[in-house]
Amino acid sequence: MQALSTATSDEFSNVHFVLTDMDETLTYNGRLAAQTYRALERLQENGVRVIPVTAAPAGWCDQMARMWPVDGVIGENGGLFFRRDENDAHALVREFWHGNAVKGVATQLQAIAARVQREVPEAKFADDQQFRTTSVAFSIPQEAAERDRIADALRCAGADVTVNNLWILGWLGGYDKLSMSRRILAGHYGIDIDAEAGRNSVLYTGDSTNDAPMFAFFRHTVGVSTVVDCLDRIPVHPRWITQGPGGAGFVEAADAVIAARLKQNR
Repeated sequence: MQALSTATSDEFSNVHFVLTDMDETLTYNGRLAAQTYRALERLQENGVRVIPVTAAPAGWCDQMARMWPVDGVIGENGGLFFRRDENDAHALVREFWHGNAVKGVATQLQAIAARVQREVPEAKFADDQQFRTTSVAFSIPQEAAERDRIADALRCAGADVTVNNLWILGWLGGYDKLSMSRRILAGHYGIDIDAEAGRNSVLYTGDSTNDAPMFAFFRHTVGVSTVVDCLDRIPVHPRWITQGPGGAGFVEAADAVIAARLKQNR
């Protein structure tokens, strides 16, 4: 990793999309700062599309997609995509990885969650579980061995699993943040990220282990400073690292993208 401040002024001149983790990347200690929200606005004002790609639940994503200055939200680690309806500012268009089968998947996940709680009685749902539709989330216990038992129980029940800084997350379908990003960018924006030009048009910012597929795939990747806490669990590290944590780091990334675009447009 290199300090983001050392990037050349034209490093991000081809970036047209900023995809970003949300928890502890846009936020810090659970709070969204005004300057971070303003950075999202400034990116849009400069022609950059912004899509949070988060493990956060559908209920949170609903609010973000409706009210934040973003072009849509990929949530629950890739299980869904919400965006404002182009014909009705107060309505949302909702797309799920599983399509019309999403209700059946939710029922399967309820059975898996019940099994995990039987096998690991100390497992506790995350306090946002009631807002989820395509995943099951457990709170991260203090003891690493207990965390591992919950994750192993989810895997044994057939679930895909990731652990980030807030949740032990389980889901069905074999997708991840990158899979859904590929689908959404192609289907809604005509961007093929498997082609070099498409891949180079995206910058991704994150801070945790479930960001690993994005860090490994895209050329333009930025870890906010707290990413150092989990580098031992990320096979391919982000190319750049910010000075500040959370939202302050995201502002650094936004500033770099905007400066490159302004220079290009002179």
